[in-house]
Amino acid sequence: MPAKIRFILIFFSFGHQISAQIDSLPRKNYSATKTQESPVIDGILDDKAWKNLTKANNFVMYYPGDGDPIPPSHNTEVKIVYDNEALYIAAYLYEDKPGKIVKQFTQRDNLEQSDYFQIDINTYDDGENQIRFAVTAAGTRADAKITGNNEDYGFNIVWEAAVSQDENGWYAEIRIPYSALRFPENQEQEWGIQFLRQISHRNESYTWNYVDKAVGLMSQQTGLLTGIENIEPPTRLSFYPYTSAEIDRFDGQTETNFNAGLDVKYGINKAFTLDMTLVPDFGQVAYDDVELNLGPFEQIFGENRAFFTEGTELFTKGDLFYSRRVGNTPIGFNNAQREKLDNEEILENPERTDLINALKISGRTERGLGVGFFNAVTAETKAILRDTLTGNSRKKITEPLANYNILVLDQRFNKNSSISLINTNVTREGNFRDANVTGFLFDVFNKANSFNFVGEAKMSNVNLPGQNETGFASLFSINRTKGNFRYGASHEFANETYDINDLGISFTNNYNNFYLNTSYQTFKPTGIFNQYNIELYANHQRRYRPDVNVATGGGASIFAMTRERFAFGGFAEVNSAFKDFFEPRRENTFITYQPNIAGNAWISSDYRKKLALDVRTTYQVFNKNSQESFNFSFKPRIRFNDRFLVIYGFEYDNEINRPSFVTLQPQNVIFGIRDMKSFENSLQANYNFTTKQGLNLSFRNFWSVAQFEEGSFSKLNKDGSLTSINYDRKENYNPDANFNIWNLDLSYRWQFAPGSEAILLYRNSIFNQDELSYLDFQQSLDNLFHRPARHNFSLRIVYYIDYNRVKNIFNS
Repeated sequence: MPAKIRFILIFFSFGHQISAQIDSLPRKNYSATKTQESPVIDGILDDKAWKNLTKANNFVMYYPGDGDPIPPSHNTEVKIVYDNEALYIAAYLYEDKPGKIVKQFTQRDNLEQSDYFQIDINTYDDGENQIRFAVTAAGTRADAKITGNNEDYGFNIVWEAAVSQDENGWYAEIRIPYSALRFPENQEQEWGIQFLRQISHRNESYTWNYVDKAVGLMSQQTGLLTGIENIEPPTRLSFYPYTSAEIDRFDGQTETNFNAGLDVKYGINKAFTLDMTLVPDFGQVAYDDVELNLGPFEQIFGENRAFFTEGTELFTKGDLFYSRRVGNTPIGFNNAQREKLDNEEILENPERTDLINALKISGRTERGLGVGFFNAVTAETKAILRDTLTGNSRKKITEPLANYNILVLDQRFNKNSSISLINTNVTREGNFRDANVTGFLFDVFNKANSFNFVGEAKMSNVNLPGQNETGFASLFSINRTKGNFRYGASHEFANETYDINDLGISFTNNYNNFYLNTSYQTFKPTGIFNQYNIELYANHQRRYRPDVNVATGGGASIFAMTRERFAFGGFAEVNSAFKDFFEPRRENTFITYQPNIAGNAWISSDYRKKLALDVRTTYQVFNKNSQESFNFSFKPRIRFNDRFLVIYGFEYDNEINRPSFVTLQPQNVIFGIRDMKSFENSLQANYNFTTKQGLNLSFRNFWSVAQFEEGSFSKLNKDGSLTSINYDRKENYNPDANFNIWNLDLSYRWQFAPGSEAILLYRNSIFNQDELSYLDFQQSLDNLFHRPARHNFSLRIVYYIDYNRVKNIFNS
């Protein structure tokens, strides 16, 4: 056996044997009954299957209190039966004032302020990797994959739920097919299970099995479901064929496009699942919140593509996977502009690479070993340049055919701990950059669940034409995780060649940083508060090579929520002078920013009311100069009725007298004093006809202007200070910027069958960026509307096909 494979097997075998099980309170146990007559999922609990069954009851308070019994006026009972195809759950949610039941109509995975009933199922009973099912009093369904504190609502599976209501309360009826679950090959199953009821008008939630919030996580304190015997999971094979059509009109030109493709989900065995997307289409993903970016780092966007958000918890370990790298801007996009000849113009330079296909395999064995494999292939991308004198055109490859690969091994033990090994790899065809990163991670709790130890060791290797670079980074932290009073310390390190940005995301390297924190938090209502948390923190940041003090700072923060669900908080901190080694854009140079103090305050009112409000403001002021920054955001939300919700957002940023990078010269780094302000207006409106049909409006206008003060230009000195110079922006690069972007989406979504939906979308977008920094907001908006607007209409239909249902149809 090769030494590398032998080491991995010993490594995971050792992890499985570490320590003993966590001490816990006695668990509630419910034994499910097999039914010969499956209930009809209509929300009316009059089926024969629900007669004469044991009840799971005696719920206790989870929030805001700690273990208080549920009042008789809100008695809650749950029954469970099963057959050869699915698990069935009936919930009796009694309410003495049924007129107060909150049931806002929303679309899938949006619970809003509704009353809801929630089920967490852990088929391996390992305290981790649970699947959550929730249904609101209005009938909206939500599902998520729970890993630690992470709730992945991008995880969607096909299951059924229906609700009803009468003068005694409301009722939920749920069917969870075995094809939606992964479970061990045992004659009798033992699953971790937890039920939770949210009563919104009382601002209270209750669980079936008691959860001690001061110790560990909710996922580690489930009850036990037994009695399920001799079940054979069906073949887990489903298809999601899609078709889409769009009409795009921009600057007087109209284009039409038609796409068709297929997503496949296949259960390789009872533990592992294969997901594939063939001929993917991401034409209807949400717009990114693009801003004017004058800093040294790229702007980071959230992932909107379902394939890259669903079931990716294994691949995100160690923060080595930034999924937007797959199908992102070609690595040679800027080279096309830099390398074009004087007499050439760029006819075409795609800003995105096309994804050819992608697959992921993930699952976890009975002994807690999680295995994940991800692979994606992107197409070759070319820029087209034309000689304006001869008319001849040439093509330049900006991104070759590329393969992205991730392999993860994650061993869970003791229901709260893990050790992991992850490798990411990017291989590009031809004489281009390749990369490989390997990480070893551990996240371990002691037996009493009172201390947590987290560590990471990562090694990067970048293969450049004729050159290789190897880098290293590490992290270690220890934290008290039990009781009201908690504390922790951590250390982060990276050398100067650490680089994970081919598939991951890392803004900085060459650091050696230290952090301390301590906090006091409550888990029971105290006085007027349901909960509050007060924290003190400090940090000391250093450069690794050469060993240089970068900055030292500390502060305090507070979070509090009253019994009336009014939340508020903020922070105040003091920071020393800061040596910024990245703003100058030249290696081994830095600019020194003066010591500063900063503060933040925010409030958030009760979302249960028709009108609610979020307000936040931040202020920072620097010593020895007039540099300062201010931020203010204002977000009211109006719930007109149970179907119609509108959220308006306004944000204002103003940065004054900031020394900022302008340009690089052969001998100098040029800086200037910059003022920068921005306005953002956004609107989200949802009208839901039912929980399966709704209209959604999304609008955003972002305007930002950056203006460099005349006569304020300087060159950067070796000691981080600035010396004034004469810099003529008319003859050189003008750093002033006026940026304005407008996006509007109006969509109609219809879930016409389980797992199937149709989306009709209209989009309107306008963009402008120039150097007219003297324009005010209204003038910039007028200029924007003189730019050509893009109008896009698209229709996308996805249909869910379950292999087992098709097979049964043919058999019958």
